[in-house]
Amino acid sequence: MSHPTGALANPAPLGLLGFGMTTILLNLHNAGFFPLTSMILAMGIFYGGIAQVIAGVQEWKMGNTFGATAFTSYGFFWLTLVGLIALPKMGFAADNGTSMAAYLGIWGVFTLFMFIGTLKLSRTLQVIFGSLVVLFFLLAIEKATGNEELARIAGFEGIFCGASAFYCAVAQILNEIYGRTVLPLGAPAAK
Repeated sequence: MSHPTGALANPAPLGLLGFGMTTILLNLHNAGFFPLTSMILAMGIFYGGIAQVIAGVQEWKMGNTFGATAFTSYGFFWLTLVGLIALPKMGFAADNGTSMAAYLGIWGVFTLFMFIGTLKLSRTLQVIFGSLVVLFFLLAIEKATGNEELARIAGFEGIFCGASAFYCAVAQILNEIYGRTVLPLGAPAAK
């Protein structure tokens, strides 16, 4: 495969995989499959966090405001989430259910507005952002109420959300490599 001199690669698959794989792993924990470990925190820092920020900066260079905002914001979401988990272990005050509910709720509101933006984009992105809105609000309600069963339900919903992002990334890669639709992304909404 060759690309014209000066052409930039599509940064979206990197950002989508960073988001998707990290989301799947955290939500396998939320669903009760294994405890929160350094593996999830490392993914949150390096792949969910740093890789998405890099993808966001690359989207900015390509003039894609939506991609730049989404990847950079969710990259920093992962970095702040790891900080919220790790900083109390270093002696900083831990957040309570109410403050975590506010944190997750504001991310849900942000994601709701980003979801509205996807209505002009592919169906796959609509599924990713729509399921992420649901995930953030489920987790916010769980933190506000302490309902652990809700966290488990959110875990399964989060696995779906992450898998949707993973699919979207792989579809973009394979479709570009083969020069045709190998995995469909859903046509963009009519303009």
